[in-house]
Amino acid sequence: MGMGMPIPPEFDLIGVGFGPSNLALAIAVAEHNAAAADPVTAHFLEKQPRFGWHRGMLLEDATMQVSFLKDLVTMRNPASEFSFLSYLHSRGRLVDFINHKNLFPLRIEFHDYFEWAAAKVGDQVTYGQEVVSVGDGFEVRTAGGSVYRARNLVLGTGLRPNIPEGFTTSDRVWHNHELLHRIGDVHDPERCVVIGAGQSAAEVTAFLHERFPEAEVCSVFARYGYSPSDDSPFANRIFDPEGVDAFYQAPEDVKRRLMSYHANTNYSAVDIDLIDDLYRRLYSEKVRGVRRLRILNTSRPIEVTPDGRVTLESLTTGDKSVLEADLVVYATGYRPADPAPLLGELGERCRRDDEGRLRVERDYRLVTPGLAGNIYLQGGTEHTHGVTSSLLSNTAVRVGEILGSITGGRGSTVDWPSVFSVKEWA
Repeated sequence: MGMGMPIPPEFDLIGVGFGPSNLALAIAVAEHNAAAADPVTAHFLEKQPRFGWHRGMLLEDATMQVSFLKDLVTMRNPASEFSFLSYLHSRGRLVDFINHKNLFPLRIEFHDYFEWAAAKVGDQVTYGQEVVSVGDGFEVRTAGGSVYRARNLVLGTGLRPNIPEGFTTSDRVWHNHELLHRIGDVHDPERCVVIGAGQSAAEVTAFLHERFPEAEVCSVFARYGYSPSDDSPFANRIFDPEGVDAFYQAPEDVKRRLMSYHANTNYSAVDIDLIDDLYRRLYSEKVRGVRRLRILNTSRPIEVTPDGRVTLESLTTGDKSVLEADLVVYATGYRPADPAPLLGELGERCRRDDEGRLRVERDYRLVTPGLAGNIYLQGGTEHTHGVTSSLLSNTAVRVGEILGSITGGRGSTVDWPSVFSVKEWA
């Protein structure tokens, strides 16, 4: 820094982004500091003006696809005051939730839990601060001109909407993450088209079918039908903490096989109750002779114009057809944010594997020889750590491991026994 320039504040840990993953880390830091003689100084920077997690898809009756016990803390510290059960108690709904006999809360309720937890560690986060670069010496700069220095950097920048290559959005063509933000501007559509085969696509299809009772709603996907998600007990072990160990140490060909075997636990998979609900609607309309819900399977869009003209190609016959739509929604998933542009020259010093992917240690550290500090990833580690990379299932345990790495093992972690070997999985 030049003469007369203020010295930027320095922290043991700077978190970029404040979604559920870095929120869980902030909680782990708070719990560590409450009991430690050597507290960790941490601060988190979030570009949103307040906490928000997929607000555009907080549909009224949508439920979580993960047990409430896989909240921000319980898998790491079952006695935590930041648990979902503590939240329910504070809201006066604990008895009601128990009587509900349900492992899967409403998504709007879990979002309220996140906001409640975020408020309890609000002193650790600054909102409205978009990080634009990280320089030498781990100087973190924001769009507003603020500068911070970090000994360790934790990137929790979340996921980015995935729009198929060659396609764009417009006033009539959106990604589903904008659904609730923009649906109020849509009035009396004649036809809506939803592109995608996963849970979000099915939810959007059902939502539009209910919201616009005169509109035709077309669900377009390449599969023959919606595929149910596999949430059976043995398959769900891929989300267990020890599953990360098994995946991490597996050879590359075994990693690919495991992802292929268990893709239907998370990717392009739909809750069976929602599949049944959509089929009931389809059958009821067929009985009544009113066909509003259309399932256009084994098809793919080859062109979508800004005014909503969708050209489809049948994968079985090659025939082409055109749909004139008032609204097109891409429910085509998300992809991890690439940290390289943010890291600038530091990104060039991050080691990569033969396929150009970032090399990541078991404790989620990037391999960065020669750097004075460490860079950790929360997300974008699917190729090294498996399917839980960007999911809530392992968040509480992951942040304990990251904090333990930063503090030299003084973080609150769980010692998970090895239940099965890589050989057993393969």
